[in-house]
Amino acid sequence: MKVAVSYEPNQPLVLEDLPTPKIGPRDVLVKVAASGICHTDLTSINRAERTSPIVPGHEACGTVEAVGPDVRRVKTGDRVLASVSPACGSCWWCVNGMSNHCERGAVRMAPRFDLPDGRQAPALCGCGSFAEAMVVDEATVVAVQTDLPDEQLALLGCGVMTGVGAALNTAQVQPGSSVAVVGCGGVGQSVIQGARIAGAAVIIAIDPSPGRREAALQAGATHALDPASCDPLEEVRALTGGRGADHSFEAVGLPELIVQAFNLARPEGTVTLIGMPPKMDATLTLPAMAAIFTGKRIQGSVAGGSQILRDFPRYIRLAETGRIDLSSMVSKRITLDQVNEGIELMERGEGVRTVIV
Repeated sequence: MKVAVSYEPNQPLVLEDLPTPKIGPRDVLVKVAASGICHTDLTSINRAERTSPIVPGHEACGTVEAVGPDVRRVKTGDRVLASVSPACGSCWWCVNGMSNHCERGAVRMAPRFDLPDGRQAPALCGCGSFAEAMVVDEATVVAVQTDLPDEQLALLGCGVMTGVGAALNTAQVQPGSSVAVVGCGGVGQSVIQGARIAGAAVIIAIDPSPGRREAALQAGATHALDPASCDPLEEVRALTGGRGADHSFEAVGLPELIVQAFNLARPEGTVTLIGMPPKMDATLTLPAMAAIFTGKRIQGSVAGGSQILRDFPRYIRLAETGRIDLSSMVSKRITLDQVNEGIELMERGEGVRTVIV
């Protein structure tokens, strides 16, 4: 089968013809129907400290073609949605309502693909969906029944669950509140949609890309700011009675933008961090006095706090009824042969989501 392999950081992916990975007792073979290209893929591809090849892709849907003898969650022929966050359903984290920290996540980066040079490559986030098929732990997939198109359904597996979940689950945005979102790619757009669903009165999108600012307004933002032509802090305060936003979200992962998101929140406001830093050892520095005496709450959001067995059906219903607008998020459709073109679009910050179909 065709598989896109990242051999070296900051280099184009190589399309290889590889054998289908072996199916273990808990494994599921999924024919990939669609896979979104997420910023996490770009970060993982370009991560300088990476020492081995990887197969990117983790935001996907498809059809089950085979299952291992111990698989109980899905069966051959099921349409499934893959998740960046597995949920076994039985570990301490899953039982206590925190499946986004499931113990099965620790084994996701085990080698999956046998490469022509004799090395093995792990699948990013346990998926490796930049391929014609993927072999995943059953905890990674959920069977779904919906008529949503493949390219839309796939987005729920990472970007949408992370962004919408950050607004609804992690931050618990309240009706009438004010929200500022720094970074309006696929995750940021999903935060905006989650804030709209929650009933936020003021939703401020901040992004240097004109296309993404326009998409943000379509997704539900009430205002869109270009950080290159204005002072976002002054503008946000002007739009929120001089106080700052009740909620601020950082959806890029750059430490300097995390500081900006901290500054955008009002005293006693909430700062929710979603973006993946470009380096494993990236550090964050905040002014100590402001961090303490403004009373602001800073929180990370792992997969939007989403519990996939509970939330995937919820997100699908919201999409089916138009409350989550997935169609506007799909900015380009490409084939697997064009994967490097899709990655270049992501690097240039063009569009919201490119999807491999």
